Amino acid sequence: MADFDYYLPPELIAQEPVEPRDASRLMVVDRATGTLSHHHFRDLPQFLRPGDLLVYNESRVIPARLFARKSTGGRAEILLLRPRSDTVWEALIRGRALRPGVRLEILDGADGHPVGAMAEVVEEGERGLRVLAFDRPALALAEAVGQTPLPPYIHRPIQDPERYQTVYARTPGSAAAPTAGLHFTPELLLCLREMGVESVFVTLHVGLDTFRPVEEERPEEHRMHSEYCRLSSEAAERINRAKLEGRRVIAVGTTSVRVLETAGLTAVGGCADAEPCPWRTVIPYEGWTDLYIYPGFRFRVVDGVITNFHLPRSTLLLLVAAFCGKELMDRAYAEAIRLRYRFYSFGDAMLIL
Repeated sequence: MADFDYYLPPELIAQEPVEPRDASRLMVVDRATGTLSHHHFRDLPQFLRPGDLLVYNESRVIPARLFARKSTGGRAEILLLRPRSDTVWEALIRGRALRPGVRLEILDGADGHPVGAMAEVVEEGERGLRVLAFDRPALALAEAVGQTPLPPYIHRPIQDPERYQTVYARTPGSAAAPTAGLHFTPELLLCLREMGVESVFVTLHVGLDTFRPVEEERPEEHRMHSEYCRLSSEAAERINRAKLEGRRVIAVGTTSVRVLETAGLTAVGGCADAEPCPWRTVIPYEGWTDLYIYPGFRFRVVDGVITNFHLPRSTLLLLVAAFCGKELMDRAYAEAIRLRYRFYSFGDAMLIL
């Protein structure tokens, strides 16, 4: 993993989004020629062509940050990650002595007053993970009194929580935004449709691994946590038709990449060495994926990726290296730092073709 570390000047970590969304910068990386070029995200239509199929993750960030108080008066902060049922969730909790049996009184995120809801720690997992049992459906509770979580490297609150949602987000479930999609505006989406670029929507609810670097020294020893994803039968049909007709399938974000490649692996029976069927590259999929993409992975579906600039030693950085090659990625990141691109969730974008 030392090969996937790099130094980023702290001032290049974007603390707030640019306005309008598509005013962010865009680096275009050509895998065939190894060339890099510099533009703005509003220039994206110049690099697409009629018939391209863009695949968007429509997951919506939930107000997954809850505040609570123990019976001793100590405070706790909860980050909801993954449901086991309506009332039982896996979560990260910040606080002391949060062992199984500890009961937490939920507070209003706005004024800190109790809201009459309780949660109990029922299981203790690894690396800070806890399982909480609520006395009512947790998602509805979060929608009422929770706050939108921001990554720990963003130190300024955002005035409008919708700015940390894509304009097409509609399926609640993520603990963090699929950030490559934050650059799209309704006007840009309309422009792409009018020029003949097609769109399909998939779902992957972003969870635990977004918040953690790879701690192992060898990338292959890392274990991904499962995240829920869905690719509908209609989306599968349109993706298969595009592949059969030789049109490009371009994933908007690493989350969309993982949905597509999960469905591609499922289509060949989960066998990494199997050849995809020419007329059925993917099949519909709904369930959990722990697909971990790092250099050496064989892509079956994706022909292009729109993504942001990612944290050192992260699974996201490994995925980009797998797609474009580590040498080209290293050159692109060095150029981005030299030219003062903005990094991470609210930062600038990269189109890899």
